[in-house]
Amino acid sequence: MAEIRLTRVEQGQTKIKNVPIAVTPEGFWCCPSPVVFQKSLKAQNPLNKPKPFSPPPKTSVQKKPVPVPGCERRASGQPAPSRLVLSNDQQCATAPERPPPTTSMAAERPPRSKIESLPKKVAIEFGEPGTSDMKVVLLGKQGFCVKLSVHRDVLTENSSFFSGKLSEQSGLSCLQIGDCEDVEIYVETVGLMYCKEMKQRLMKQSVSRILRILKVAEFIGFSSCIQSCLEYLEAVPWVGEEEEEKVVSTVLQLQAEGIGVNPVLKRVSSDTSNVPKDTLSHIIELVLKSNEERGRREMKSVVLKLLRENNSLPSYSRSTDICNDMIYRSCRSCMDSLLTLFTQAAKPDKPSEDRDPIAKCIALEADNLSWLLEILIDKQVADEFALMWANQQELAVLHAKLPSVSRYHASCLSGRLYVGIGRGELLPSKDTRQLLLQTWLQPLMNDYNWLQHACRSFDRKLVEEGIGRTILTLPLEDQQSILLSWLGSFLKTGDSCPNLQRAFEVWWRRTFIRPYVDNQGNAVVYDSSMLPKQHE
Repeated sequence: MAEIRLTRVEQGQTKIKNVPIAVTPEGFWCCPSPVVFQKSLKAQNPLNKPKPFSPPPKTSVQKKPVPVPGCERRASGQPAPSRLVLSNDQQCATAPERPPPTTSMAAERPPRSKIESLPKKVAIEFGEPGTSDMKVVLLGKQGFCVKLSVHRDVLTENSSFFSGKLSEQSGLSCLQIGDCEDVEIYVETVGLMYCKEMKQRLMKQSVSRILRILKVAEFIGFSSCIQSCLEYLEAVPWVGEEEEEKVVSTVLQLQAEGIGVNPVLKRVSSDTSNVPKDTLSHIIELVLKSNEERGRREMKSVVLKLLRENNSLPSYSRSTDICNDMIYRSCRSCMDSLLTLFTQAAKPDKPSEDRDPIAKCIALEADNLSWLLEILIDKQVADEFALMWANQQELAVLHAKLPSVSRYHASCLSGRLYVGIGRGELLPSKDTRQLLLQTWLQPLMNDYNWLQHACRSFDRKLVEEGIGRTILTLPLEDQQSILLSWLGSFLKTGDSCPNLQRAFEVWWRRTFIRPYVDNQGNAVVYDSSMLPKQHE
């Protein structure tokens, strides 16, 4: 196993640490393990035990090393801006921004190698000095100093950044790059220039690491690495929404710079403008026609949740009208099917063994209508649905001819409309509300016992409150007519009839007390909770 040399500069003494590292077929010491960089920032003491005659370890590792001309920090304490230094010296000396002050101590001190004199805590040197013809020194913001022994022709062939810098001076032997944000990835990206099978090398990496490599490759103009990273991102799964957003944002930045990234972006975008509308129509049609109970139930829940997310997007409102028309076409189709099924089930000569399949179909169509109603309520466009259902007088007449076990699903739909009106989720006209109560309240009262025991989603208190609030939105004379009719049924059947007592109390106070209240005030406080909520 090949090794790299890890040196730590502390008060003039050098600590050596051997770390295993992979070697390419070309002999380049390529792509050190991330552990090398991570462990270098941990304990200040070396892992190996000190030799018997080693000097005692220093007590503080934060002591400032001897400054080197050209590598000073600014007086404000902030690091100097990133810079690229070109030099013909093997020492890679940093060119100062201004001539440094000379001191007798600096003059008397014998010269030391650049790696040992850098004001950095850790120095990592790797490469094959015997065959390399130049050095690249990276100064990291976290205290790393990485010295790469590389080959000029490899850099110029693969990187437009290095090619441009090296073409300025033909005899250049050392490049120094300061304040590198990601030294570890910079080293790995340079090492990838020596890999013949870059795709195989990248396959072992995570998406987050590939994004870091892609950023450095784009900075140094490493086009083949950029292409390999994009091919990787196009093929590998993105786990989670957060990772997907990181990939898309990074790729979009490359697209803005003129780099072809369409294969990657096709995963999240389409060139066909009609796909959302056509696809949504097809999905809804598949769900409505499904006969498998579990799959239909789960997909109805998923589609409803996703449509709610769409409704929260401002840009989605542009396609609202098209989607609404498509949903209402499905509603009309389901109502027509329900009417046909009611007609078949109401035939007196229908054998009993043929009624069960029809009853299952009735339950399916009623459930489909309930699901479509929920979609329209979420989109705040359910007023037309209330009018369509209120106009189903023929269906209501057939309802009385069917047994409760076959018909009560239609009453579930009526109950949901009353709840929606009571909550202010839909605001149909007065005539629609009145017609809805005239057409479907009595059928619901007839099925009330079945609704309580056979419908798992039925909430008695919620439905009773919705019916009461819907009645109280009508003129006082209509309230009286409906509530007196209800009173007769309630006194006969008791719990088998909706309990509209609270609505009855409000109507009573409006009829017998309010006319005698003093116009100056002192109004009698009545139960305002039965009043319909304002639509938000």
